[in-house]
Amino acid sequence: MTRILPILDLGDDFYTPVEGGNYTDPVLRHRNQQQAIFLGLDQLSDTEWLSHFGKFIPLEHNLKQPLAMKYHGHQFQNYNPDLGDGRGFVFAQFLKNRHLFELGTKGSGRTPYSRRGDGRLTLKGAVRELLATDYLAKQRVLTSHTFSIVETAEKLIRHDEPSPTRSAILFRLSRGHIRIGNFQRALFFKHPENILKLVDYSLKNFYPELLIPDSPKEKIELLFKSVTLRLADLCASYMVAGFVHGVLNTDNMNISGESFDYGPYRFLPHYDPYFTAAYFDQEGLYSFGRQPPSFLWNLAQLKGVFNFAEPLADLSKLNDEFAMQFNVFFTSRFFKKLNLKLNSDATETSLNTAFQSLSPSYYHSFEMPVLDINKISAVPFLEISQALFFSNAQKIIENFFQDLYQNKNRDFETAFLEIVNWAQRQKPTSYFSSETLKLISENTSSLDKLTDQQIETRNQNLVIDKIEAIWDQIDQNDDWTELNRRLS
Repeated sequence: MTRILPILDLGDDFYTPVEGGNYTDPVLRHRNQQQAIFLGLDQLSDTEWLSHFGKFIPLEHNLKQPLAMKYHGHQFQNYNPDLGDGRGFVFAQFLKNRHLFELGTKGSGRTPYSRRGDGRLTLKGAVRELLATDYLAKQRVLTSHTFSIVETAEKLIRHDEPSPTRSAILFRLSRGHIRIGNFQRALFFKHPENILKLVDYSLKNFYPELLIPDSPKEKIELLFKSVTLRLADLCASYMVAGFVHGVLNTDNMNISGESFDYGPYRFLPHYDPYFTAAYFDQEGLYSFGRQPPSFLWNLAQLKGVFNFAEPLADLSKLNDEFAMQFNVFFTSRFFKKLNLKLNSDATETSLNTAFQSLSPSYYHSFEMPVLDINKISAVPFLEISQALFFSNAQKIIENFFQDLYQNKNRDFETAFLEIVNWAQRQKPTSYFSSETLKLISENTSSLDKLTDQQIETRNQNLVIDKIEAIWDQIDQNDDWTELNRRLS
């Protein structure tokens, strides 16, 4: 595979060359062999793997030195110009089918942007991110993948967990680390030329399926529309997965539309719109139910950057388009997860076909899905949202969540499995009212015929108690059995 390094075309306005930290006694704890095959790195021995991903020796024909990205951002909607890669960097880049893929780090040592931090990552934090990315990938969320975890001998002090605690270096495979915050930094310094440079970089590397126009105005309009589409789907995928990211700041919003950087995340134990993930989010700004408006708020900040660079760009339809796109994506993913398709009459058949094709299938493979913007842009979102079958879908969704909210001892993830079992196996369910089941029966049919084994693969969740139990086995007994079973 040809090694192409697009990041070097950006220049040092966007990154700072750095050195990886010096760690003692590295031990390989996780090696993502499937993604190594994807990148052509599967033939590395464990010793070679440790030299690259534990000691930061550059890969052949790739970056000669790691690059810490420069960015700003809104943190809990307060602007912070004192950001940047403080414990991570870009280590390598790859191009596959014209799409950019990147290996970046977490916990790789101090950089000029570390502020008062030590640049390190706890082993527990690495395990938590591995669990999150694995589970979200199974639910077909567009997410980074945990590529490697190397434990080191350093003991770390943290105020929010028992210390001293174990240390690790994490490598993630993602579609790049260009955030809304990178654009905001260019606005902060009043550099419209750097905004346009990031626009060109993003279109070329994250949206290669698009026919790129010549004028800056049209480029900005195209990129903004594309980012909005992908983030609408990402947000919808969070909500269907019952996932609470916890820190939806603009520096955690990737222009590729991919989810990454998992800190204080949670999965819903039961349906609760007010459920928060981060203990420090005392106002509930990023609670489960407030994630859609948080995505929209972040997109509005990107809109402000683009309007500065090109005042004539028409970005005025953000609110209406995001709301409609989110609703259609959410509904499509919701019914895919239930393995149901909505019934429609002859005049709506083509609309329903387009609707069903919006979201990737669940629990099929671990390949990194790409949301093709050309294909998605051709979907008649407005017509779908006004169709009769779609209004029937909204009734089902409303009843589904009303039933869950009225009895909070019902597991969020189990609720979806209950419907699958009811529809596929005719198993009775106590989770849902007869009215909800009647609506489903009258307006839907099975999408696929699932085997018992396929249904059983859905019988899983990742609530905090399960994460803690997996970590306790590792921490107390160095027993990785349950984690590896979970990943398989």
